[in-house]
Amino acid sequence: NFVLTQPSSVSGSSGQKVTISCTRSSGDIGDDSVHWYQQRPGSAPTTVIYRDDERPSGVPDRFSGSIDSSSNSASLTISGLQSEDEADNYCLSYDSSDSHTVLQTMGK
Repeated sequence: NFVLTQPSSVSGSSGQKVTISCTRSSGDIGDDSVHWYQQRPGSAPTTVIYRDDERPSGVPDRFSGSIDSSSNSASLTISGLQSEDEADNYCLSYDSSDSHTVLQTMGK
């Protein structure tokens, strides 16, 4: 198993670009996809980046994700910073070799 470590906080001024890092403790960062979630105060988390660098429909292109194998870390970059970007941002990954269960539901 591995641990993902993020800085406790990052800050920037309006219009600036900020980058949030997510460092993997063991194994290669590229072995398993990294996903990023943003949670604004009083709201449920939403996906802003999935599979390292993919952006869901509706997420502005100010948000981008990347992987850096040299530092064994992933990054979320937000450019053109806006006041609405103030939020908690979480990285998530999991070991694809771990046991897991797929639940399927059958429609009528």
